[in-house]
Amino acid sequence: MSHFIVTGPVGGQTEGAPAPNRLEINDFVKNEEFFSLYVQALDIMYGLKQEELISFFQIGGIHGLPYVAWSDAGADDPAEPSGYCTHGSVLFPTWHRPYVALYEQILHKYAGEIADKYTVDKPRWQKAAADLRQPFWDWAKNTLPPPEVISLDKVTITTPDGQRTQVDNPLRRYRFHPIDPSFPEPYSNWPATLRHPTSDGSDAKDNVKDLTTTLKADQPDITTKTYNLLTRVHTWPAFSNHTPGDGGSSSNSLEAIHDHIHDSVGGGGQMGDPSVAGFDPIFFLHHCQVDRLLALWSALNPGVWVNSSSSEDGTYTIPPDSTVDQTTALTPFWDTQSTFWTSFQSAGVSPSQFGYSYPEFNGLNLQDQKAVKDHIAEVVNELYGHRMRKTFPFPQLQAVSVAKQGDAVTPSVATDSVSSSTTPAENPASREDASDKDTEPTLNVEVAAPGAHLTSTKYWDWTARIHVKKYEVGGSFSVLLFLGAIPENPADWRTSPNYVGGHHAFVNSSPQRCANCRGQGDLVIEGFVHLNEAIARHAHLDSFDPTVVRPYLTRELHWGVMKVNGTVVPLQDVPSLEVVVLSTPLTLPPGEPFPVPGTPVNHHDITHGRPGGSHHTH
Repeated sequence: MSHFIVTGPVGGQTEGAPAPNRLEINDFVKNEEFFSLYVQALDIMYGLKQEELISFFQIGGIHGLPYVAWSDAGADDPAEPSGYCTHGSVLFPTWHRPYVALYEQILHKYAGEIADKYTVDKPRWQKAAADLRQPFWDWAKNTLPPPEVISLDKVTITTPDGQRTQVDNPLRRYRFHPIDPSFPEPYSNWPATLRHPTSDGSDAKDNVKDLTTTLKADQPDITTKTYNLLTRVHTWPAFSNHTPGDGGSSSNSLEAIHDHIHDSVGGGGQMGDPSVAGFDPIFFLHHCQVDRLLALWSALNPGVWVNSSSSEDGTYTIPPDSTVDQTTALTPFWDTQSTFWTSFQSAGVSPSQFGYSYPEFNGLNLQDQKAVKDHIAEVVNELYGHRMRKTFPFPQLQAVSVAKQGDAVTPSVATDSVSSSTTPAENPASREDASDKDTEPTLNVEVAAPGAHLTSTKYWDWTARIHVKKYEVGGSFSVLLFLGAIPENPADWRTSPNYVGGHHAFVNSSPQRCANCRGQGDLVIEGFVHLNEAIARHAHLDSFDPTVVRPYLTRELHWGVMKVNGTVVPLQDVPSLEVVVLSTPLTLPPGEPFPVPGTPVNHHDITHGRPGGSHHTH
């Protein structure tokens, strides 16, 4: 049979870029032409019969259920009944690159056909269709997508007759026609995709308020994790996936942060389960951002790419525990009638071979790796570095930081002595209110006298490392950390002022349907929660030095385990869980754009002896 060749969209132009830009969703929805064409193109994909190869259902199903071959890739001898997605593998970032390009290619095709039907100002619409690319949702900057993504059932677009018309919003949900018989409960009960569903029954609805509150509460955790990923992780194993053993990193992988978004958006709905996540239209906004972070990280780490490693989970075409590397076929994405795309072929900070670029690279000479690296470092500091600048007041960083009006931030040129000026733990503002006001911990730091000798430029970064067996809970779950008491009502956990952040496992809820999952019961995943900002918010400490912080964390650090549907899991039911506290010295050498981490120090005594604490005494 003839195979579908993935090329990405062809044509169009963004000035100063090698290919048209993918835009952030908040900017994208304000572009009348792009948004109108995108909505109509999605509507066509939704309306295709679910058996059609380029229907929304078939493209979404590549990620998981219904566990069938797409475009005949691996149809003769599939490794296991599972999806094609390479979770828990060094191929995780690169596999999704042609996946999003495929989706974008089909959208682009239909956008062009729609533009040709416009009877008013047709050339303008045809140009917009040529330039149209899949938007990304930059959750590291703003965890709340625009209403056009999470709350509006109707949106207004300009139709081919030139009229402003209200239509159903395809970004809100996908309606199955019919529900596929492969779906287990509760997905078999739901006629459309849901986020934070109100029940497991067929009458379930989205709980938009719960979704919004959860995402707002997660903003500090997600921004900090993303900044540290981009600035402190420099090896492909540590960057690419959530399995441990990456050589001592104390920052999250791209996959671990990706898992966080899946669970927070899904909340028991499809996005929280890899077997059905691809059917939620927000999936591709999310994964376009994942690809953008791959591009930014690659610019900061030129020459670092996919290494040889184990496939861990395995996929529809890759057996578990087999060796994979940058020449491994990224099935089912054909690049010719007989071969598949590989990680080696899909490399690049601006992969014009797939017909797209990102705005951060506009105007750059991509062959000048140093210039690209320097520019992207500035971009990353500007977009995501503000929380770090407040918590680690290095003189060089404070000098370029512009404090918001009302912030009581005094630049530091002395030591790592800090004291919190935020609301004390005894009388905290609610997390929801704090997010509404965009408040952050502000640190009062003594200023040395002019010409004073710098006694130290070292600061301590405190992190909780979490190890847990991926399949131990029986579905997606979160390990949530708190400074202070854990609320009695689980519904208040994520919005509690004591909530610090969490590690989130993105897990197939029906592993009995997935042979790979059944065979990987002992697979351990790893994540990190950064603690300094929360320490600054809650404690009245005068330093981040271990002699000061260790007794505080021993007394105040707590954790709990919760399924994505909000059910609490007793810690004794998760015997593999291990929460270990690390402190990492940070320095900022002259000329460096980011703090440089030293060797992490394990503080097993902080959590040892408690359920889910360190399994070691030292």
